[in-house]
Amino acid sequence: MATARDLMHEGVECIKESETLDAAARKMRDLHVGALPICGADDRLHGIITDRDIVVHCIAEGSDPKQTTAGQLAKGTPVWVDAQADEREVLRLMEINAIRRLPVMQDHRLVGMISEADLARNLYQAEVAEFAGAVYSAPPNN
Repeated sequence: MATARDLMHEGVECIKESETLDAAARKMRDLHVGALPICGADDRLHGIITDRDIVVHCIAEGSDPKQTTAGQLAKGTPVWVDAQADEREVLRLMEINAIRRLPVMQDHRLVGMISEADLARNLYQAEVAEFAGAVYSAPPNN
């Protein structure tokens, strides 16, 4: 059975809590990703920001992405998985939280990210279908 480390992609870049959302959007564009982990000054995971968050929780509410920081959008405790967790735990966390990206941690440090594409490349079709059914039938995360 695959572990989170087997499923993840490495080379994840954080956006700092203090960086603005326009900087986050440019970083997403340059990296060809739709989400970035938010890291604090302590280099620890403080949340995740998505392109949808920037649109729905900043621009649509009339805020200025050049003034709003990633940290201002970080809410609650981020969901993550240990690098040694098995694929069942990865799927469980993603399904019950209705999330499409999952940070992978080892020794309290971010070592990778698991996305829908990673699941599609590494899991059986039935597992991916179950994941998609659970996540896409859930109400949107706000």
